[in-house]
Amino acid sequence: MSALHIKGNEFKNEVLSCTDPVLVDFFAEWCGPCKRLAPTIEEIAQEYEGKIKVVKVDVDEANAVAAQYGIMSIPTLILFKDGNVSGKIVGLQSKEGIIKEFGL
Repeated sequence: MSALHIKGNEFKNEVLSCTDPVLVDFFAEWCGPCKRLAPTIEEIAQEYEGKIKVVKVDVDEANAVAAQYGIMSIPTLILFKDGNVSGKIVGLQSKEGIIKEFGL
């Protein structure tokens, strides 16, 4: 399964109400580092299917959600567990770095 692209109005349902851990990739279409990170996010989504949910949120389309979570730089990855922030990574990271940082 690939990463799920969601809009700001879907965030509560798809992320905060989810009982599984959710990895959220805050990105923008115009962001070079975000584009380089995208294949890594897709790999994680496929490899961890059934263990974590992976969603992508475009900060230009969901600026209220981005502001709510203090997204100042992109890409930013936030891991949510039971609707709460469990970890945060700002900037381009390797797949191994993401997995290690979030304990996946």
